[in-house]
Amino acid sequence: MLIYKIAYADDWVEAIKAGSFEGTAKDKVDGFIHFSTGEQLVETLKLHYACEDYQRMLAISAIDANALGENLKWEPSRNGDLFPHLYSSLSYDAVRNVLVVFYKTLADGDFAAVRDFVSGKSTSGQS
Repeated sequence: MLIYKIAYADDWVEAIKAGSFEGTAKDKVDGFIHFSTGEQLVETLKLHYACEDYQRMLAISAIDANALGENLKWEPSRNGDLFPHLYSSLSYDAVRNVLVVFYKTLADGDFAAVRDFVSGKSTSGQS
């Protein structure tokens, strides 16, 4: 099963260099790395990135949930839905694909690029 992580692209590049991702500033405050399922991804983008700096690129990463082991927990969050939370760093080995794009570009296209990415129709930005 694939789950998805949204981060700033420049932070993601640093994670690639380091071999693991320690999380965003919000993740570090909460004590775990936040993920979304494919069905939750667009809503997460709208709720948490719509007011962000449109000049910074986002990296939306597809992660193999099975590769994360027992540190991945499914916990209730928005609307009582279960969201995947990782209580460890994220190894780059679990990353299957990455889409790098500006939020504004996604929003202007009604998030079609994200839906294509989740469905596997788009391979642009593949890592």
